[in-house]
Amino acid sequence: MSTVVTSQPATPAELRPARPAYKVTAARVLRSEWAKLWSLRSTWITAGLALLFLVAFGLIAAFQFKSRITSGRPMDRDFASASALSLSLFGTNFAQLALGVLGVLVAAGEYSTGMIRSTLAAVPRRLPVLWSKATVYGLIALVLSTVGVFVAFLADSGILSGTRAAMTISDAGVVRGLLGAALYLGLVGVIGVALGALLRSVAGGISVLVASLMLIPGLVSLLPSSWQDHISPYLPSHAGEAMFALHHDTTTLSPTAGLLVFLGWTVLALAGAAVRLVRTDA
Repeated sequence: MSTVVTSQPATPAELRPARPAYKVTAARVLRSEWAKLWSLRSTWITAGLALLFLVAFGLIAAFQFKSRITSGRPMDRDFASASALSLSLFGTNFAQLALGVLGVLVAAGEYSTGMIRSTLAAVPRRLPVLWSKATVYGLIALVLSTVGVFVAFLADSGILSGTRAAMTISDAGVVRGLLGAALYLGLVGVIGVALGALLRSVAGGISVLVASLMLIPGLVSLLPSSWQDHISPYLPSHAGEAMFALHHDTTTLSPTAGLLVFLGWTVLALAGAAVRLVRTDA
């Protein structure tokens, strides 16, 4: 006597093909942020503008200084105590806006397009997204700024050779000033990312960035001088300038103190962005 064995129908789970298990790691999040950053046309345009500002304005300042020396025209107050280092860093104020604005776009742009929901679905812990964005863009801004400031200085050194502003790369304080300027611009980019993640608005992030770096120092200059001496050195832009200034006096911070103060502003912006990212929905 034979028995008939009936097979049970396959369940939907058994019919579904096996899926590989993917783990969310720091390296993978960093790679994804790197890919997203360079896939945007605005990244190439704005990074190119930042590099152009650093080199072009540094050259313009050097040519302007030399033309006044050779023609015998009176020197402006801004150029009276200029050096090859300060002239080569003349474009820093313009480059910081380009790099800061791009930092805001890196973070707030995802909120404006709605892509942030896909990003946070892939990385549920959320905070690695912020750290990766800040790390990737901060390093890019640092490398770009380092190339820009050194190219500008080497070009200005040739232009200003034989003038009282002439300096070489081996002079005291030059390398420290160039690296300080590059580090300052890199941190400005990180602050831009933090403001974009904190405010989740491109317009709002750019407005706060411009106000912090340019408008507030102007308003503080309207205060009584006794107040200015206690407030002005600790503003983000003035603390950043202390990082790459060749000479310091009693009204400015030392390079180390300026770096610590500016790092404090950077950490404060990142902390605010982290708190909002964790506590509020996208």
